[in-house]
Amino acid sequence: MGIDAEALRLHKEKQGKIEIRSKVAINSPADLSLAYSPGVAAPCRAIRQDARLVYDYTNKGNTVAVITDGTAVLGLGDIGPEAALPVMEGKAILFKRFAGLDAVPLALATTKVEEIVETVVRLAPNFAGINLEDIAAPRCFAIEEKLRARLSIPVFHDDQHGTAVVCLAALRNALRVVGKELSQVKIVINGAGAAGQAIARLLYRAGACRLYVCDRQGILHPEMPGLNPYQASLAQLTNAWGEAGDLAAALRGADVFIGVSAANLVTGAMVRSMAPRPVIFAMANPDPEISPEEAKRNGAAVVGTGRSDYPNQINNLLGFPGIFRGLLAVRATKVTTEMMLAAAQAIADLINRDELTADYIIPNPFDRRVVPAVAWAVGTEALRAGVAAKAITPDQLRVSLQEQFGPW
Repeated sequence: MGIDAEALRLHKEKQGKIEIRSKVAINSPADLSLAYSPGVAAPCRAIRQDARLVYDYTNKGNTVAVITDGTAVLGLGDIGPEAALPVMEGKAILFKRFAGLDAVPLALATTKVEEIVETVVRLAPNFAGINLEDIAAPRCFAIEEKLRARLSIPVFHDDQHGTAVVCLAALRNALRVVGKELSQVKIVINGAGAAGQAIARLLYRAGACRLYVCDRQGILHPEMPGLNPYQASLAQLTNAWGEAGDLAAALRGADVFIGVSAANLVTGAMVRSMAPRPVIFAMANPDPEISPEEAKRNGAAVVGTGRSDYPNQINNLLGFPGIFRGLLAVRATKVTTEMMLAAAQAIADLINRDELTADYIIPNPFDRRVVPAVAWAVGTEALRAGVAAKAITPDQLRVSLQEQFGPW
């Protein structure tokens, strides 16, 4: 039986992948009176007097909304809210399995920026964090910006920032393997959508100085026609001097290729034109921009993909569970770039320098150390920055994470 048939059987047999379970038993009138009427009135009154107590008396503090409009789902594109639900349910079970967080999938029947923003703002009292998912660019940028401005809980678009965090972690270690410095290498990113723009901006903040971003027209530059405002801003940031050319031209002399685009766009000849010992992250799914075998045959020293059947899977699962665990553990009011940089460093640091090889630059998503290490990095940065609403010290945070996940 093929994977598609098996997946259909599983989803039909279970009728989806999530359910709601009670934390308390209701087996008697006494149980009912405590969990519901009349006892439930007591926490209601307490929360009315002090809204912060909602974190003590409800599950809000452990709950994330996974929100989509179904316009950019995996490699399937604009398939609508109903067809997006299996992916949103899948994201919810990953939150639970890896970080112990409860997540609610919400697929919205609108693609209008303001309608999505207003809907999420009205839903926000139920959640401690918002995970935006599979929303097409450039609307995803505007939605995230507007929600961050209006909400006092963290808003995180995983297709952008989760990808960027894990990519930066992998690149830090890949460059250690080949003996190069982030501030010195020439990096070419192919794909100027949500992931490509976020990767470029995070790498820039991490110290990358020679960044080129390409789309179908070639290297982004300030005079390129048809750029949306976000791409124009990125072109100014990365290529203000206006260098032009196609992907092949961009790759000549490049040390790093990062692909978040489409299959089979990079040839062996392009790899051979790069600098010695290049790093290739061909992350298009399910088929990468170049196969790992072809990349290595033509001189690539380190190769990563988005697939689980090759070494060095650059997988968002290494990022978002720990990021949200850290955010919610300290009741962070926002997500910052510094938190993302800290998360990337925490992932990279899980592999000791003497363990690093060309085929081992990034931990496995099932490595139990990943979530607490990332949560610790994110939570302590939130505390340092003064954007944590919970009265907790770094030592108390570490103890709390160790109680849930064990030492790391």
